[in-house]
Amino acid sequence: MESLYWGCLWGGLIFAIITIIFGDLLGDICGGIFHSLSFDHLDFLSPVVLVSGITIFGGAGIMLGRISSLAAASVAVFSVIIALIFSILIYFVNVRPMKNAENSSGYSMAELVGKIGTVSVPVPGNGFGEILVKIGGGNTNHIACSCNGEDFPMGTRVVVAEVENGVLKVFLYEEQ
Repeated sequence: MESLYWGCLWGGLIFAIITIIFGDLLGDICGGIFHSLSFDHLDFLSPVVLVSGITIFGGAGIMLGRISSLAAASVAVFSVIIALIFSILIYFVNVRPMKNAENSSGYSMAELVGKIGTVSVPVPGNGFGEILVKIGGGNTNHIACSCNGEDFPMGTRVVVAEVENGVLKVFLYEEQ
């Protein structure tokens, strides 16, 4: 049984070293596997949590086997319990906050629908102008046209109604 514990401990340590060296490449491979299998909602099964649990299981098994007089089955049960407790802690202290902290400056044009913007280049009723839309922590300029043929002078606040061929169709924003 001790060889299983040593295998888990060494396997976890080797995985940690490989992750430090080739982390981005492994993240892309593992992330691609999880996304293609639709496991995105099961982030508690992330490689960090699973491998940490296996490594802790191995380390706890070795320590309990050497410093206690427990039977082999009891050592295995306590090792699993310790691994589960630490895996839960790792998930809630490290994995979950990091997942929530991920931020990207990328966006899709479809996300602009419903956003409020400010006209930066006048939008004629039958032509094109430009609006400034706040996305996340930054601003972005986009070509815009009027949905209903209305003219919008510079500084007018508008709402994006739809996106068609990369052009934002807008209407007047009316504060209530």
